[in-house]
Amino acid sequence: MSELRNSHQDLLPGGSEDEGESWLISYLDVLTLLITLFVLLLSLAGNGLGDRGQQYAGQSPTLSESAIAAAHAAGSRGAGLQPRHSGLLPQLEGLMPEGVSVTRGNEGVTLRIDDNLLFASAQADLTGDGRQVLESLLGTLRAFDGRISVEGHTDDVPITTPRFPSNWELSGARAIAVVRYLQGQDIPESRLRAIGYADTQPLESNESAEGRAANRRVELVLHEAASR
Repeated sequence: MSELRNSHQDLLPGGSEDEGESWLISYLDVLTLLITLFVLLLSLAGNGLGDRGQQYAGQSPTLSESAIAAAHAAGSRGAGLQPRHSGLLPQLEGLMPEGVSVTRGNEGVTLRIDDNLLFASAQADLTGDGRQVLESLLGTLRAFDGRISVEGHTDDVPITTPRFPSNWELSGARAIAVVRYLQGQDIPESRLRAIGYADTQPLESNESAEGRAANRRVELVLHEAASR
């Protein structure tokens, strides 16, 4: 009878503590094995990535330079207005005739022409050579679809003639003469404007002949088109 009672107690929950916990031990063993396998796979994958990193290490300087260039460009746009047509500058450099220089500023690309290439002293009528100089620029001006400001500049030597009471009239008349020529060469007048600055924006000191010669000039400023 006691043996039968003991056999029934084995069937009750908790009747055999060792057998009740044996499945848990087996589960933990399997879980440990899975974690070990997972760690091993991660380790192998990490080594593979390291090999690829060494393989493409030679490209990292290029990527870094690109990132720096992009950041610099973004900073330049944030710091000040830069013309989007700045690509004109390398296209035009080296293509200008003697006496015409190309510069870039916040307002656009500037074609700077020495005044003696266009006009006789104290005059505002284009010379034959002046027309040829402007003719050499027509291809560039026609291809550009933005606004073109023609700006006349003088030195600080006063002028007093019946036609030009001051350098204001002379600089404005020279700018208008260039605008009229360009208009006659199929440059739309809606894209043109004439401005006379007299001697208010010198490039060099007017104390020397060379400085005064540099200040006497006509500039064609190529502004960015309003709609892009």
